Amino acid sequence: MANRNRIVVPEARQALNQMKAEIASELGLANYESIDKGTLTSRENGYVGGYMTKRLVETAQRQMSGK
Repeated sequence: MANRNRIVVPEARQALNQMKAEIASELGLANYESIDKGTLTSRENGYVGGYMTKRLVETAQRQMSGK
């Protein structure tokens, strides 16, 4: 099975990791970078990914609209 989670723009890796940590912190998951993700529930992990996607889409929409 191919890895579908590759980063298309490798230069964005640091920014994405920072966004992930910020969102996790906002959701009450302190030290998300060092947590064994296998100990978190699917819901907790899903929230982080879902909120990341939501923010990225909002950012793209703002850029596309010129705001």
